[in-house]
Amino acid sequence: MGELLALLSMMLFAINMIVTKMATSRLSLTIGFFISASVNIIFSTCLFAVDYMLKGEVQPFHLTAFMLFLVSGVFTTFLGRWFFFETIERLGPAKASTFQTSNPLFTVLISWAVLGESLSVSKWFAVIIVLSGLFLVNYVKPRQELTEVTNAADSEIAVSRQKGWNVPRTLFHPYIVLALLSSLSYAIGNILRGTAIQQWNEPILGALIGAVVGLLLHMTFSMKISTIANQIRKADRRGFWLYVISGTITITAQILYIASMKLLPVSIATVINMSTPILVLPISYFILKNQEGITWRTLLGVLMVLAGINVIILM
Repeated sequence: MGELLALLSMMLFAINMIVTKMATSRLSLTIGFFISASVNIIFSTCLFAVDYMLKGEVQPFHLTAFMLFLVSGVFTTFLGRWFFFETIERLGPAKASTFQTSNPLFTVLISWAVLGESLSVSKWFAVIIVLSGLFLVNYVKPRQELTEVTNAADSEIAVSRQKGWNVPRTLFHPYIVLALLSSLSYAIGNILRGTAIQQWNEPILGALIGAVVGLLLHMTFSMKISTIANQIRKADRRGFWLYVISGTITITAQILYIASMKLLPVSIATVINMSTPILVLPISYFILKNQEGITWRTLLGVLMVLAGINVIILM
């Protein structure tokens, strides 16, 4: 059952990447984030109400778990999603989904750096494989020009390489840093969520708490509250509804993911959930007509990342 929940969550996250790419081309991320997070809260509140009516009770309150869900909202709904939306807009859904698979990599590195857990030679080798795969995913020929199938981010990276092409410049380009920060934020948030759900089995309420925190932080630091109503009135209608769909999909995926962590080890639930490139690559290629310029290097990079992540998990 846990595997099925994680798989359904992965499918929803994959669909959301395509929806978000379509939405960002019509409406700014600032108001889009607000719409998406608001829908998160509304939809999860309705689900919680239905769940309460069916079960007739709520799990006894657990303060530590509540605080963990609260802090996880900072890293997932606020930081993780903001960085992720930026990544999708700048790199496209296929490449963004591949960088998201580095989530377990950060989990392992956090355990090594903060918790003092040791890393075997095989895990270090897997880390190198993942980094090499991410490099290939982001590879653009130095003199590649902007075309209908090459996005602006790839062209900017290509130009920067002409000034001194090297691997560090590729891996630490601002757009790539955005993608990795998103993955790191989600990794921290998922560790917190996985710990919380073991102590307080309320996945819907946990997702709702995180959504409320994320929206409040976004309204505090990223937008002027007085202009919200005006921005929504002037918003592109199709873009608006795409973000509404995105909000519904993301909160459902989060609830399923959190629920799967109760039944599976966090690492296993994560590796299933982060396998989105398997679906996003073909969807992006055919529906978005390969706007990202997917090549054999991209495919090879995705396979290397997935292989490296699976070695990390299985070892």
